[in-house]
Amino acid sequence: MRYVKTLFVLLSAGAGAASTATAQGMFRGGPEHLGVYESAKPSLASPVWKFKTGGRVISSPLVVGDAVYFGSTDSFIYAVNRADGSLRWKFETQGAVTSSPAFVDGAVIAGSGDGKLYAVDATTGKQRWAFKTAGESRFTARGIHGLMPRTEMMPDPFDMFLSSPTIVNGVVYFGSGDHNVYAVDALSGTLRWTFMTGDVVHASPAVVAGVVYIGSWDRNLYALNAASGTEVWRFQTGNDTVTHNQIGIASSAAVAGGVVYFGCRDGHFYAVDAKSGQQRWSVDNKGGWVIASPAVKNGIVYFPTADGMRLKAVNGATGALVYSVENKSLSFSSPAIVGDAMFFGSSDGWVHNIDLATGAVRTEFQSDGSKANAAQYTDSTGRMSGEKLYPDYTLDGAIIGVHNMFSLGSFISSAVVADGVLYIGSTDGNLYALK
Repeated sequence: MRYVKTLFVLLSAGAGAASTATAQGMFRGGPEHLGVYESAKPSLASPVWKFKTGGRVISSPLVVGDAVYFGSTDSFIYAVNRADGSLRWKFETQGAVTSSPAFVDGAVIAGSGDGKLYAVDATTGKQRWAFKTAGESRFTARGIHGLMPRTEMMPDPFDMFLSSPTIVNGVVYFGSGDHNVYAVDALSGTLRWTFMTGDVVHASPAVVAGVVYIGSWDRNLYALNAASGTEVWRFQTGNDTVTHNQIGIASSAAVAGGVVYFGCRDGHFYAVDAKSGQQRWSVDNKGGWVIASPAVKNGIVYFPTADGMRLKAVNGATGALVYSVENKSLSFSSPAIVGDAMFFGSSDGWVHNIDLATGAVRTEFQSDGSKANAAQYTDSTGRMSGEKLYPDYTLDGAIIGVHNMFSLGSFISSAVVADGVLYIGSTDGNLYALK
């Protein structure tokens, strides 16, 4: 979204086995963040179950064995039974948990808005350790997105995620709103190293061949030595000194075949050489943000856009467009690939089952929030209406608009698929299990 005024126009005019669980021990299925899952395909015909929290579920779920772990903005990390969605335990933090959990050595690890990274025993729900950062914050700029008054420092209402931890060789890597990238010991929570960027770090790191790849809101994608935290290279994306809208990396990178793929709020999607940091190609999304993390399979890269309201597939070697299909809504949800199908959520409260080869919709699922409130905030075609969501061009108006959007049961969370069941969180407070 270029800024909220543009958003008004675009929305209104349309612009069970242990082996399965092992592959899903962290965000996007593994440290490469490819978003590919080995499973039977769900049809989305109906919920197997749903679990209601006291807040919004923006965190993406983690499936390990016979349990599902996830966070909520009600400040809790939850563990529920895969079979029926019944509660096993919940662990209270002091802030919203919009980080997606990771699993290692019987511990669930996730970050909270209270500025701490927690390790919780997966069986008992008791704290093992907590690592304290210098504190969380959102990306902030003057008159962000063209909001009034233009001289006021404003936190970004669309900075919704916390960095999700990635675990490799007993080390937990994650970013923080205090501008740092951290590496801590997975067993003890003791600090290994820290690397300071120029702004908020809410992307999740990809870790491949001894290198950590992570983006910052300072416009740079960093490659860091995983053992020492020293900088290997940095790649700088676009700038926006007027509305501070077309700037910053919220998307988490995927690494495949020696290439780092990631989206940016500068309206582009990038492919960068993993060793040198040199750009191989970029896709111009005409100002549309790419917040979602890409999925990569068989040399094709897949990603949805936000205010561009498109789902795109591009050739991983050249960036050539394979297809671009229209959505009815923004999407921050990262796609999950299962066989010849792709699943992702959108902000209007729908989960989409897409034919991987063509981008055509096969089936869809609508959240409870969307069923209850869609008529209030969508037009006659079912497209989200910016004029209905956002009352004005102030920061207060933008915050109200985001909360109105959340009332649709938006799927900001990313899907995880295991044993033919899709798990995904919604801003209506539910974690859904769909078969």
